[in-house]
Amino acid sequence: MSMFTSLREPSAPGVAVEIAAGRVSGASLDWRGGKPVVAAHVTEPLPEGALTPALNAANAHDRASVATAVNRVLERLGRPRRIGLVVPDVVAKVSLIRFEKIPARTQDLDQLVRWQVRKTAPFPVEDAQVSYVMGQRVADGQELVVALARREIVQEYEGLCADAGAHAGLVDLATFNVINAVLAGRMPPTADWLLVNVASDSASIAILRGPHLIFFRNRAAETDGTLADLVHQTAMYYEDRLQGGGFSRVLLAGGAGGRVSDLDQVRRSLEERLTTPVDTIDPRSAAAIANRIVASPALLETLAPLVGLLLRDRDRSRDEVPA
Repeated sequence: MSMFTSLREPSAPGVAVEIAAGRVSGASLDWRGGKPVVAAHVTEPLPEGALTPALNAANAHDRASVATAVNRVLERLGRPRRIGLVVPDVVAKVSLIRFEKIPARTQDLDQLVRWQVRKTAPFPVEDAQVSYVMGQRVADGQELVVALARREIVQEYEGLCADAGAHAGLVDLATFNVINAVLAGRMPPTADWLLVNVASDSASIAILRGPHLIFFRNRAAETDGTLADLVHQTAMYYEDRLQGGGFSRVLLAGGAGGRVSDLDQVRRSLEERLTTPVDTIDPRSAAAIANRIVASPALLETLAPLVGLLLRDRDRSRDEVPA
């Protein structure tokens, strides 16, 4: 089962595009002999400041440049009519909420979720696109992972794709799809594990118990304190408040805009603070790469969320309900 939160349709397309600060990237997936293969990929850089991911403000400041990059990516991927779209974590507020009892009717659960997130929403919930997925079962109820995004910002990203002739039927967050890529791999973690996903403007920290998200935090790059310090604090919280018994794996992903050299420095600092090995994510565990494609470290970092989105239907139950 994959861990994801969708902001639109549930079924996965054959082409995924990621729009992020600094670049637009895309990939297509084929099935050969019953196994997934990345058949094509493309990345187009964005001018500095053309797109600034934000929760509560317009993201595209140079819409023409971003639209041109999206158009070039789709052109090189064969002009697909329907795509999946990966957007920055920053555009959504992710929460974990718990209910003692889940209503039998989906409509009642939708209303209950909206009522619960209304308390902490950074904007009117009436203006929000809300989606959720069932999390882990606990002794006193059921956890849900909820993503809340301004509808107009989701539409802004969808509009960039529509201008290039593609319908973004599925919109999902970057880190959730890195998680998908890990869970779709040959040996997905079955115990507690930690993921740090670094983007050019922010970083996200996720703790999972097998396939279930039990902690999520996104922080801006300019926040005081180092990322290693924040991860260390998160590990302490995990032990004290989440009944943590230790991480079976610690994984680091580059995210959009993260340079491989910078990631290596982050990896070493995390290993020092956590006193445990930190591995980078290799999406080839989930999907092979066509022989003609050179699998450089930078490419593997770029492909992780794209592969995760393209494989999000793999071996999962249909437990997601966009509200």
